[in-house]
Amino acid sequence: MLLAAGATPLAAQPKSDWETAREERDWKENAFTLPVYPKAADLVEIYVGEATSFKFFVDPASVSVGDDGVVRYTLVARSSSGAENISFEGLRCRSGIVRAYAFGSRDGRWTPGRTEWRPIHSKGAQGSQFILWRNYFCPHSVPIRDSADGISALRNGGHRDAPRAEMFGR
Repeated sequence: MLLAAGATPLAAQPKSDWETAREERDWKENAFTLPVYPKAADLVEIYVGEATSFKFFVDPASVSVGDDGVVRYTLVARSSSGAENISFEGLRCRSGIVRAYAFGSRDGRWTPGRTEWRPIHSKGAQGSQFILWRNYFCPHSVPIRDSADGISALRNGGHRDAPRAEMFGR
């Protein structure tokens, strides 16, 4: 019993830089399937800030998290004139990177268009992805547990573990 108690702290120690770098180097993305095309009535709005004239929405039915640490979701960006950009995207929580897998077309279908992984930025066109990464799907760079955890975050205006003081730029 004393031996087991003495081993517990070792299991809780953080990974070394070498271990983290090796995991990053050996990482492989899981296969996935495109979600059902989003319906306007099902979308949940996320607040990105006042610096954009676009409104952003996520389809809760599309939210998933793989054992590869990637949270996938459908994002809808709607302009003040009603024009929409729809994309199916993935966030790699630990690395703070994002990629698009497919784009929505006018006929309600997905057009494959896999982009390269790129860093998430808090300003500009990627502001919505930064908010999703930090406040909804990857609080503290840790992926949500499952789709229900992500859906709950969407419905509650953010994940319960998100850094509250920074949530909306405050």
